[in-house]
Amino acid sequence: MAIDVTWPVVITTALVDSINPCAIGVLILLIGTLISISNNKKRMLSVGLIYIASVYIVYFLAGIGLLLFIQRLNIAQPLSIFVGALVIILGFIEIKDFFWYGKGLSLSINPKYVKYIERKTKRLTIPAAIVLGAFVAAVELPCTGGPYLAITTWIAQAQTLPIVGLYYLLVYNFIFVLPLIVIVLLVYFGVKVQKIQEWKQDYRKWMRLAIGLILIILGVLLILIAYNVITFGLHG
Repeated sequence: MAIDVTWPVVITTALVDSINPCAIGVLILLIGTLISISNNKKRMLSVGLIYIASVYIVYFLAGIGLLLFIQRLNIAQPLSIFVGALVIILGFIEIKDFFWYGKGLSLSINPKYVKYIERKTKRLTIPAAIVLGAFVAAVELPCTGGPYLAITTWIAQAQTLPIVGLYYLLVYNFIFVLPLIVIVLLVYFGVKVQKIQEWKQDYRKWMRLAIGLILIILGVLLILIAYNVITFGLHG
């Protein structure tokens, strides 16, 4: 039976993934540093958007690479079982942070990379923003990659045209970076970086809870799909 990835699942997962405190935290650090150094909002806007575009491109290319890898080796079904089990575990780790934030095992960026990012943001040019965006996209994968890995594996399982898979990735990654775009625009139009930082601190455990629940649901669905227990009839 055909398995079709549905837009509602892709969009819902992307929306939850987009509120990941790791991605938001790095951007707040970036724009906060830019504002404190020069207080030039136009430069902050241009560098911030270029940084976000770089993150988008790296994630999109990583998704394409993973799709091609899975499909060429024809390992979608066994990988779906493995990824399903993995993201369920990651989901419980995220939920743990709802109750005990930062204690024990957590999905976060390595502290040594955080220090490197802090140093680079103090001397950030437009070309450097491109490099930093690519670097951050890579090092924050342990924190943000669970939902994306699940969705990419799901797409690989689907019997659909390759171009449709690209559409899913394009939309997913746009939704993922959309809150980052909104944050940059909010700061540009006068919202204080500290206010956004306070909001992130207040709601970060709820972000973790939402991500954790989605990961567990996706993990279960991936395993059920691999065993043909369920199929999805909506075509992209």
